[in-house]
Amino acid sequence: MKYPPRSPAPDDAAERRSASPVVAYPADTLPAPPMALYEAARETLQTVDTIMVGPRSAAAFEVPAGHFFRIVSTEGPQVGDLNLFNRAHLAEHFYSGKTRALHGTHLSTSDRLWSRFPWLRPLATITWDTLDWYGFDADGGSVHDVIGTRCDPFTHRLLSGDDYHYCCHSNLLRALCEHTGLSTEQAEPLVHDVLNVFMCTGFTLDTHQYFMKASPVRPEDYLEFIAETDLLGVLSACPGGDCGQEHSSDAATCYPLRVEVLRPEPSTLAGWQPAAASAYRS
Repeated sequence: MKYPPRSPAPDDAAERRSASPVVAYPADTLPAPPMALYEAARETLQTVDTIMVGPRSAAAFEVPAGHFFRIVSTEGPQVGDLNLFNRAHLAEHFYSGKTRALHGTHLSTSDRLWSRFPWLRPLATITWDTLDWYGFDADGGSVHDVIGTRCDPFTHRLLSGDDYHYCCHSNLLRALCEHTGLSTEQAEPLVHDVLNVFMCTGFTLDTHQYFMKASPVRPEDYLEFIAETDLLGVLSACPGGDCGQEHSSDAATCYPLRVEVLRPEPSTLAGWQPAAASAYRS
């Protein structure tokens, strides 16, 4: 809990609090993805690869530019933590903070996953979301958040004094090392804040603390993307299961997740080009 305020409110406190909010990054000037093109392309999708992510584990997968991929619920409610990289240059990876600033706290269809500076381009665009019906609930919760970071062994030890080796950070790190051949020391700085796929989260209305609640995801629900450049993805099946009780836990019921890589008929993306990096130069 925060320390209680001790400074007296000034006489004009109400006036100061009444300032109107201003959206920091208005979306009306943000380049829009060609959703009609993507919707036509997805009608022709054929599965070319399937990757299973075991409970309390992670797996890496590659998606060529212009291909689609889906993260699919399988046997029961399960959330996943997603890292995305430019496959040719791992220093360019998902930037959750800027994505949050541009699209909001939770993502859905037509929102894009932006890369870090100096590239700042969409790595992927969400093309379908079977949980888009959920919206925001009475607690202020919604799904697919970019406000949480990822469960990690460092915070776990800080709060509990225990070591736990199957946090999403640990899972992502091991899978990235296995796929790339990087050492732990080389790979750990590359593991980054995630898209919390299927996770239902928000901020409490009284203390404004980050909360989680049981995910509404069910078997065969999925979140689908198009790769805007050649991608390396790494997905962890969170040790919290549906995160309705706790995370970083061997007690929670956990299930596998499935990643499907899908190829559209090339003619449906005629004229489409992979996303270009920011043209800004300092």
